[in-house]
Amino acid sequence: MDWIEKNGSDWAGGRIDMHGGDWSYPEEIGLPMMKQEDFNKFSNWLDTIETDDVWTLQQLVEQYEKTNSKIVWHTTPKWEMDK
Repeated sequence: MDWIEKNGSDWAGGRIDMHGGDWSYPEEIGLPMMKQEDFNKFSNWLDTIETDDVWTLQQLVEQYEKTNSKIVWHTTPKWEMDK
């Protein structure tokens, strides 16, 4: 059975590009697979965020989930399992 048959086709992942600081090029944070709808909402939210420090993916997700629905991940992130 191929991956799409097993899991469905409504998943997305990628990276978060961070701009600013003293970098010549944007820094990146890997973005694990999540439901496509959550990816779209999280991506839109990320476009509105500005921070003074570089946040981890966990910090970004925790801040997002304070005012938005919980992200449905394909594989539960380690920080979620450690709670």
